Amino acid sequence: MQKTIKILDFIIQWSIVLLPFSIAISSAPANVFTGLLIASFLIKKLITKKSIFCAASINIPLLIFFVFTCLSLVNSVNYRDSIKGGILRLLEYILVLFIVLQEVKDKKHIIRIIFSIFAGLMLISFDGIWQIATGKDLVRGYAPVINLGLVRATASFKDSNLMGIYLSAFAPLAFGAAIYYLKSKKMLPMFLISLISLMGIALTYSRPALLAVYIALFFLGIAAKKKALVILLIGLVLAAPFILPKSVKEWAKEMEYNPIRFMCNDDRIAVYRNSLNMIKAHPWLGVGANNYMKQYKQYKEPVEYRNIVTLDYMYAHNNFIHMAAEIGLLGLAVFIWLLYKLFREGSRIYRSLSEDYLKLLSLSLSACLIAFLVNGLTESSLYYSRVAVIFWYLLGFNLALAKFAYAKTNKAS
Repeated sequence: MQKTIKILDFIIQWSIVLLPFSIAISSAPANVFTGLLIASFLIKKLITKKSIFCAASINIPLLIFFVFTCLSLVNSVNYRDSIKGGILRLLEYILVLFIVLQEVKDKKHIIRIIFSIFAGLMLISFDGIWQIATGKDLVRGYAPVINLGLVRATASFKDSNLMGIYLSAFAPLAFGAAIYYLKSKKMLPMFLISLISLMGIALTYSRPALLAVYIALFFLGIAAKKKALVILLIGLVLAAPFILPKSVKEWAKEMEYNPIRFMCNDDRIAVYRNSLNMIKAHPWLGVGANNYMKQYKQYKEPVEYRNIVTLDYMYAHNNFIHMAAEIGLLGLAVFIWLLYKLFREGSRIYRSLSEDYLKLLSLSLSACLIAFLVNGLTESSLYYSRVAVIFWYLLGFNLALAKFAYAKTNKAS
């Protein structure tokens, strides 16, 4: 039995390490490692007769959130899709969260995870640069996309915004490492990883991703008390009107310099307005988990915003609107409560840590989650199967640091 448990532990530990990197390649390897991770963990718990879930500050809101996702079946037009793509998918993400929370146990494992994340950042960023230079990415052979005369990198993802979601969600870890090693020999490689990641994000020309990483870095600068970084970020905003590509400036003028239209596009605003019709029709339990795209057509306005004609099968392009439409306003409220508990616990963990490396890691992981959520203001990133697991993985990783804080506290007492 002990040998079996050791094998299972090996699979769990390395699946946690390789999962972030596998997302950079394609959905298939990511699904394989997710499946291995969950199966090995459940078998281990069955053998050891221990609980699958552990005590955590987010347990109650997470449970209620899952309950509302199940209750949304009431209005579902396709029970199979709601159960498979909604309820069971959410359960999968929750398991990933708790597995990472419980199984990240030492600094050696943490360093391996971070190395895997950095490898993914480099792969995608270099792939995007190669794609722009040659016309095809190295991993999947995808060609770049062209919008407003700009050649936008996608790397191994299907579109630029997905690439931006991946890079902006993990890039704050590289910037956090660069800050930590600022006066060390390791500063140069950390700085290069940060710079190359930023280049990859820039090549997507994804406004949500650029805004997400900007806010995440601003948070890091303030929280880590790095005045130079804050001043640099403020300077970038002031310089933006002069350094933006000409086509972007002209497009901003067409948008009447309206920041909402500039960030969202008129088609997204049209989708938001149609989504509100969906929410008004089913405010409490929504239209059903994983049913937004199937029901969107029914709630389109006869004349959409600025005469834009949206597709009949759409994402909401906003996590919170998408969520409210699928599981109702009550479900959305519980999710916001979950986020509140998450960041409150993250703050408590940060204050309890005594080692500088772990403290900055805690800040960096919070910055990663902030970036993912900011990106989700104009993308349905929690509903894109390729990248959605990133949020739950980072959530578990952030909360896993609690065991290091509590260990210190217990020793002191």
